[in-house]
Amino acid sequence: MGISEEEGQVWLYDLSRETLTRFTFEGTSNGNPIWTPDGKRIAFDSNKEGQHNVFWQLADGSGGLERLTTGEYFQGPSSWSPDGQLLAFVEINPTTGLDIWVLRMSDRKAQPFHRTPFTEGTPRFSPDGRWLSYISGESGRFEIYVQPYPGPGGKWQISTEGGTEPVWNPNGRELFYRSGDKMMAVDVATKPSFSAGKPRMLFQGQYAPTVGTAPNYDVSSDGQRFLMVQSSEQAGAAPTQINVVLNWFEELKRRVPAATK
Repeated sequence: MGISEEEGQVWLYDLSRETLTRFTFEGTSNGNPIWTPDGKRIAFDSNKEGQHNVFWQLADGSGGLERLTTGEYFQGPSSWSPDGQLLAFVEINPTTGLDIWVLRMSDRKAQPFHRTPFTEGTPRFSPDGRWLSYISGESGRFEIYVQPYPGPGGKWQISTEGGTEPVWNPNGRELFYRSGDKMMAVDVATKPSFSAGKPRMLFQGQYAPTVGTAPNYDVSSDGQRFLMVQSSEQAGAAPTQINVVLNWFEELKRRVPAATK
């Protein structure tokens, strides 16, 4: 699943058939697509009715867009709870900046989870639905935090040297995030109480950072593979062929005559 740059439309890529299909046709700016846990629908933000709000649509493309949130400011979806009954989303407020809200699907009512003068974003429900990870700039730089949902309870700082784009390992025992061009991982335990280990680097690379409110990568269901985004400029910089030179020493002697004694 991806977003076209020209008009801001959502497209679906079929891995088995290797085909790309346009998903959104209404509005000129649609982004931050996320699947519902049952795979039947896709939520995304759209300017279909003016201001950017959260909509969803059946994944097979049938039916029209249905609005999930209303507001006068930009709102973008970030994460579903495992049972699909809660949707964490972000809102850009000119007074408080980037805030975190949670929408209850049972009554379509939204409540703020973090609305402070600091920038908070990229909320992600844990696989058991009991915790929310997010980024906050309260320390002067973005760090990763975890809090119980819906609370009450304290919060735990996960990253130690800056972090963005948190994503849970589907097994619930690990939290991934990015720190510059490094992919980091932290072992976590949620029972009987929350605890986090020391951050460690998994790999490093020049991959595209997020341009919206959601992580710009994803993790496979077994937690062993990462789907990363690389810009065309970066991809073009990679070597396209390898040249193997045989008898290179004889060639070197021919090109560089021996010094006169």
